[in-house]
Amino acid sequence: MRVKVRVFARLRELAGRDAWDCDVPAGASVADVWLQVAREHETLTPFEPVVSFALNSSFASRSATVQEGDEIAVLPPVSGG
Repeated sequence: MRVKVRVFARLRELAGRDAWDCDVPAGASVADVWLQVAREHETLTPFEPVVSFALNSSFASRSATVQEGDEIAVLPPVSGG
């Protein structure tokens, strides 16, 4: 099935794009989407422990199940002061 992935800030810079379609198997989780993203963009792998996710504009856990056409946003850690 196909989902849309969006990345922001430093993650966008490293990926070289801000959004793309990602193919994952039926029943995939947000974590499975992240694994596919990391395979396609190895430069994002170091961010694995600190990224968070949104599924269709709502914060989501890594265990959340995705559906055909969902949008998964990979959010970098917030910094600043």
